[in-house]
Amino acid sequence: MIGKSLRNVVLGLSLFGAVGATTASAADAICYNCPPQWADWATQLKMIKDNLGYDIPHDNKNSGQTLSQLLAEKESPVADVAYYGVSFGIQATEKGVVSAYKPAHFDEIPEGLKDPEGNWFTIHSGTLGFFVNVDALGGKPVPSSWADLLKPDYKGMVGYLDPSSAFVGYAGAVAINRAMGGTLDDFTPGIDYFKKLAENDPIVPKQTAYARVLSGEIPILLDYDFNAYRAMYKDQINAAFVIPAEGSVVVPYVMSLVKNGPNPEKGKKILDFVMSDTGQKVWANAFLRPIRASALSAEAAAKFLPDTDYARAKPVDYAKMATVQNAFKERYLNEVR
Repeated sequence: MIGKSLRNVVLGLSLFGAVGATTASAADAICYNCPPQWADWATQLKMIKDNLGYDIPHDNKNSGQTLSQLLAEKESPVADVAYYGVSFGIQATEKGVVSAYKPAHFDEIPEGLKDPEGNWFTIHSGTLGFFVNVDALGGKPVPSSWADLLKPDYKGMVGYLDPSSAFVGYAGAVAINRAMGGTLDDFTPGIDYFKKLAENDPIVPKQTAYARVLSGEIPILLDYDFNAYRAMYKDQINAAFVIPAEGSVVVPYVMSLVKNGPNPEKGKKILDFVMSDTGQKVWANAFLRPIRASALSAEAAAKFLPDTDYARAKPVDYAKMATVQNAFKERYLNEVR
């Protein structure tokens, strides 16, 4: 009874923090890190409701907070499924907080973009670059390189999510480090860059900052292509997406079934749906690259930058990226923040 009561208290607090008025009793299943303003999770959760009948509340955690919560709740899990950057999926597997499950179309996911047993698997990917509110630049040119962001012209205009917590922040650090000549074994070039950027008064939020770019509060955000395209084509602001001249990275986002979650069968059906034709088209329509290429329509593909720009964005060794993440985090916290 005590364990069950504690679970209900934690669930209620989690939901209150994520969605305010939503109550624990209203949720049919829980997905950690499914924020409405990121990757159009709002539409995906609506489609799950329409097709499966499950009410899943919005949840505004980032990837690092999701893993921390899963670890804190390991003995009495609250969530059913989790979504995060690939390195966090690998860490969650290593720490034993997820269960193996191969969803529908698992065989279509390329090797290297899934755990062979299904502890994590890619649902879509994004390319990291500059999400720019052009009007908020005040007439300054749209930056085209990592070097540009260090110029005094952009003082106080550049934002990046905290790389010690948010996965997109860490992905940005990996991209910067490689562009500056570093490797996953040597983050010194990237740390040196962040020290220089700190002199330009960057804005460093911990969680999704999409709305702050729309408002112009953050004119330039290190972010993924899909958010910039959403701003252009859905919210219709004068936005741009830039893949820096020195290069960038392509990063998969993954999902897992939570080990001993309260609703395992619902969790499996949610993961199946996300990988279905209908679920994958939600990502494509939100300007992400779905892991199942057949879901990316010609109309959606036409709104992306040309392939010549995307050629500057490369994959990395994602397992190694996960392995060295904590070492980078310590250096960033000790030397930059």
